[in-house]
Amino acid sequence: MPTEAQRAQTKLRIALVLVWLMPLLWTVNLVVARQAPGVVTPHVLALGRWTLAGVILAWWSRQELWRMRREVIKAWPQSLVLGACGMWICGAWVYIAAQSTGAMNISLIYAASPVLIAVGSVLWLGERFSVWQALGVALSLSGVVHVVVRGEWTHLAQLHFVVGDLWVVCSAFAWAAFSLLQKKWHSPLGSMARLATMCAGGVVVILPFAVYELFATDAPALGQQALMQMLATALIPGVAAYWIYGWTLKVLGASRVAVMLYAGPLYAAVVAWGVLGESLGWYHLAGGLLILSGVGLVMVTKSSENNHSSALR
Repeated sequence: MPTEAQRAQTKLRIALVLVWLMPLLWTVNLVVARQAPGVVTPHVLALGRWTLAGVILAWWSRQELWRMRREVIKAWPQSLVLGACGMWICGAWVYIAAQSTGAMNISLIYAASPVLIAVGSVLWLGERFSVWQALGVALSLSGVVHVVVRGEWTHLAQLHFVVGDLWVVCSAFAWAAFSLLQKKWHSPLGSMARLATMCAGGVVVILPFAVYELFATDAPALGQQALMQMLATALIPGVAAYWIYGWTLKVLGASRVAVMLYAGPLYAAVVAWGVLGESLGWYHLAGGLLILSGVGLVMVTKSSENNHSSALR
C-alpha cells in the first residue's frame, strides 16, 4: 500500500500535468466561436453550452444544493448578475465578436482581464496597489490597444476598429466584474455548487435573446454540428477546465495555477494558426508581449507583497 507521502507525490505529478492542459482546454471555446457562424447563432450556442454545463454541475452538487437551498434562493439576484457577466457577456458576446475578429485577438485582449481585476480590487475592494503594479497595468493596457489598432498607432485617428475587438473589450471588463463580484459576495456554497447557480442565472438572462435568434428569419436550423459545438463547449472549456482549475488550486496553490492562466494567449495563437489557419502578425506578438509582461509584473509584485505581509505576521 502506498504511503501518505507517496499518494501526495502522485497527486502533485498529476496536477503538474493537468495544469499545462488547462489553457489548451480554454482554446476549444475560441475554435468553436470561429466555426459557429452559419451553424448556430451566438446566444443559442451560449444557451446550449451553459444549460448542459449547469445540468452536469447541478447533478454533481445536488446534495449540497438541496441542503443549502435557502441560501441559494436568497442569493438568486446575485446569481443573475454573475450569470449575466460570466455566461452571457463573456459567452454570447465572445461568439458575436468571433464573427468579425480572430481567435488570437480574442485571447490577447482577454489577457488584460487580470489587470482590470487588480485595478478594481484597489478602487472597489480597498486593496493596496504599488507603483510597479501601476506600471504593469499601463503595459498590459497598451498591449490591448496595440492589438485592437493592429499596430497602427501612427494612424490611430483614422483607424476603423473591427467591431469584434470592441465586443471582446466589453467581455474583458465583464470578466473582471464577474471575478470582483465573486470576491465581494461571499457564498457558503462550494465552488461546484456556486458555479451551478451562476449557470442557472446565466441561462435565465440568455434565454430571451436565444429565443429571438431562433425565430429570426435568417437563423440557421439547429443541426448535429450545432449540437456538437454546444456539447464540446459545455464539457471541455466548461466543466473540465473548471474542474481542473479547482482541483489543481488545492494541490499546487493559487499562485502557481494563476500563472498558467496567462499562458492562454500563447496556446490560442498556436491553435488559431494550426487549426483555424489564422495568420500570426507582428502586432500579435508585440501586443502579447506587452500584455503578458504587464500581467506578470502585477501578479509577481502582488505575490511578493503578500509574502512580505505574511512574514511580518
